[in-house]
Amino acid sequence: MRRVEPGPGQESVWDYPRPPRVEESTELVEVVLGGTVVARTTTSWRVLETSHPPTYYLPRAAFVPGALRPVEGST
Repeated sequence: MRRVEPGPGQESVWDYPRPPRVEESTELVEVVLGGTVVARTTTSWRVLETSHPPTYYLPRAAFVPGALRPVEGST
């Protein structure tokens, strides 16, 4: 893969650091499932790593009741 120069207001994943960086974000993040908003927040964390799209982590409070269910194991 090769770097594509980003346009105005865009970021390039090739400019992200390695090792990854975690930063607080105040962007509006919404998770929509089947046309229904199941999470919404302006308090999240963004993980940036070279050549990867940003990954957002949301607080549990951002999710509507019943959207999250416990599962066995860990991630």
